[in-house]
Amino acid sequence: MSTDPQPAPMFPNGLSAAEAVRRLQTEGFNELPQAGSRSILRLVADVLKEPMLLLLLGGAGIYLALGDTAEAILLGVFASASVFITIVQEARTERVLESLRDLSSPRALVIRDGERIRIAGREVVRGDLIVLSEGDRVAADAVLRDCDDLLTDESLLTGESVPVRKRPAAGEAMDAATIAGGDDQPFVFSGSLVVRGGGIAEVMATGPHTAIGRIGQSVTALETETPRLRQQTRRLVVAFAIGGAIVVAITVVLYAMYRGGWLEGILAGIALGMSMLPEEFPVVLTVFLAMGAWRISQARVLTRRASAIESLGAATVLCSDKTGTLTQNRMMVARLVLPDGGVLQPATATATPEAIAPPFRDLVATAVLACDPQSHDPMEKALHALGADTTAGATLQRRYGLRPDLLAMTNVWSRDGAGVAAAKGAPEAIAKLCGVDGGALAALQARVETLAAEGLRVLGVAEASWSGEALPDAQQDFAFSFRGLVGFADPLRPEVKDAVAECRAAGVRVIMITGDYPATATAIARQAGIDPERVIAGPELADLDDDALALAARAPTAFARIMPEQKLRIVTALKADGEIVAMTGDGVNDAPSLKAAHIGIAMGGRGTDVAREASAIVLLDDDFGSIVKAIRLGRRIYDNLRKAMSFILAVHFPIAGLALLPLVTGLPLLLGPVHIAFLEMIIDPVCSLVFEAETEESDIMRRPPRDPQEPLLPRPLVLWAALQGILAMLATGGVLLLAHRNGMPDDELRALVFFSLVSVIVSLIFVNRSFSSSLREALLRPNRMLLLVIGFVVAVLATSLTLPAAAALFRFGPLHADDLALTAAAAVTTLIMLELSKFPLRAALSRRADKPDQVVKAASPAR
Repeated sequence: MSTDPQPAPMFPNGLSAAEAVRRLQTEGFNELPQAGSRSILRLVADVLKEPMLLLLLGGAGIYLALGDTAEAILLGVFASASVFITIVQEARTERVLESLRDLSSPRALVIRDGERIRIAGREVVRGDLIVLSEGDRVAADAVLRDCDDLLTDESLLTGESVPVRKRPAAGEAMDAATIAGGDDQPFVFSGSLVVRGGGIAEVMATGPHTAIGRIGQSVTALETETPRLRQQTRRLVVAFAIGGAIVVAITVVLYAMYRGGWLEGILAGIALGMSMLPEEFPVVLTVFLAMGAWRISQARVLTRRASAIESLGAATVLCSDKTGTLTQNRMMVARLVLPDGGVLQPATATATPEAIAPPFRDLVATAVLACDPQSHDPMEKALHALGADTTAGATLQRRYGLRPDLLAMTNVWSRDGAGVAAAKGAPEAIAKLCGVDGGALAALQARVETLAAEGLRVLGVAEASWSGEALPDAQQDFAFSFRGLVGFADPLRPEVKDAVAECRAAGVRVIMITGDYPATATAIARQAGIDPERVIAGPELADLDDDALALAARAPTAFARIMPEQKLRIVTALKADGEIVAMTGDGVNDAPSLKAAHIGIAMGGRGTDVAREASAIVLLDDDFGSIVKAIRLGRRIYDNLRKAMSFILAVHFPIAGLALLPLVTGLPLLLGPVHIAFLEMIIDPVCSLVFEAETEESDIMRRPPRDPQEPLLPRPLVLWAALQGILAMLATGGVLLLAHRNGMPDDELRALVFFSLVSVIVSLIFVNRSFSSSLREALLRPNRMLLLVIGFVVAVLATSLTLPAAAALFRFGPLHADDLALTAAAAVTTLIMLELSKFPLRAALSRRADKPDQVVKAASPAR
């Protein structure tokens, strides 16, 4: 991974101090370069370019000019919150590189001028000789010059928890095409962990030229898409603002021309403009996303980017990593097989030695003797957890490590003058040590293949006696006897199968992507209920173009032996095919694909900082089932957002109508800025807090994902909102004309019309609470926020009639029982008529839901 065409020369005594300083000055520190960050002023300037934020500030300015300080402050707070959230998000993005720098710059033991010295990882340079020992984290990408039984955990780069064997280099060179993963490579990689053995390696790449550095660069190069919901809301806001400005201008001019009063016309225009000012849209969006993030956090899911909430309800594909996501990222003993073919499956990962039958217990005891007493190897940890302490009172005399020509290791122990040699390793290597051949070897191979087909990693175990004489030079010189096979598995998380089934019922396809072998991938996918028709391995994927890849991924599919850049390619191909992609992961290798996906989901417990910072959502408890809860909540939030937007559209019809009616009929101007401001105090909390708190529809997880290209307010919903608004306008306008014809004074008429309008607005709340439930359910379904809002409205209306100062502020006259009965009749009539009108809406929306294939693929490009 060096930028030089030839590897750096090897120095027997390492680099000299002077040469190390020169290279450090020339090539830079062994860390990721820090991207230039924008200043606070630049961030604020960028945020202020957003149309919705400009409308918020514009609305605040209008209210401030009218003397409505409270409303102006409220809108100003929302505007400030947008700026603050953007700045915080920028700081979080910077932490991605900080996390990568921490991982790529551990302390290092190097040889310089023939002496071993400990230096900061950032000071390692190309050509340094680094000394590796068990428990060390590798400081840079390097070629092994010498090693002894070396195993490294490269899961940060590959996602696979099983350590890989290393061997000394035999002339191989390291370049940008060298990838992590796989046994018997002579390369070690920055950020990987030495779990056994040791060695000396020559550094070939540092900083951004390492494998982990290239991942960091790909993360910073990816741009996060502008959320569709924000784009749609922006278009709605702009349309409303333009339409409102035109109507206001016409109103002012018509008043001046036909009523002869510019001042009255300006007041009417201001009232009408306030009634049509669409500041609810950005407020509602802000509140819904903030409250949605809070609600999702109650399911132990952290939302890092609120925009991901909107995408949850539209997710069509969930790309899941295997290790640590579908599985528990820890090895357990899954099978014990004796030489005679007897098989035992331990009941749980925490099974005790006493729960295992004696013949199998002896097999485990021998396998434990073949392990390091203090091991970092996950398979050896699993054996220690299952087997009793058989080393008490014994002394480890010698270890025989793995060799390329014999993939087995042996520990020789002595106790009371007697000794035992315990070996474990690849089954074929153990069979060779034991002299197994002929039919016995064929039977052994068949058992190994059966276990491998179940996705298990298999080790053979052998034992030999030792008389206490001089130890032989090689493992082959012991008289080993075969003791059996041990099969290891990274077990499936218990909640995964039900979660996958619920995803499939909701129309969300689950695709497994893993760096593991195809046999293991197939076994785990079937256990999880993914049931892939095809397993595509990395080399096969490399031969597919993007169209062929997207076509292959349309069928139930799993991907195995996948490299990090291929994960990103899978996500990109699915997005290009019109899918809304959710991607789970926990390693550094997952960071680019997590950021590229519409919804990046990182594991909070086992996940790396890099994966968490690149993601939009973090599962705090690593529970795969929490993804389904998040999807359910995402759909609920989007449903309720549509209800709120439908209410906003509907409620502006009667308000605007009452502001325009005096122009057409010659009636006195009834609604002024104070009345509109009070109505906004009802509308804002209703459409944000009340609708946000609505419970989910009963069929929410039985629908297909919504079409991502479908507008926030589809045509049936716009027509439905318009129908509501027109009926509400007719009801309130009818009350106005009827009372005016009967000669009601202006102050009483104003109070009657205002009370009627508020009553009709309350009826619109109940109408929009649900698209599918009955009126009885809409009235009785609990919603604490609704009760609070209605209580507030009733209290203010009662105060405006009974308190002289309030009545004077609103310019209200007294109302009588028959007047209040008329307002109630208008509200009830509107409610009943609109409830009966829901049936065509339900039919229209159900027809859309009955076309899942069309919905899912609506955004697919033509081929």
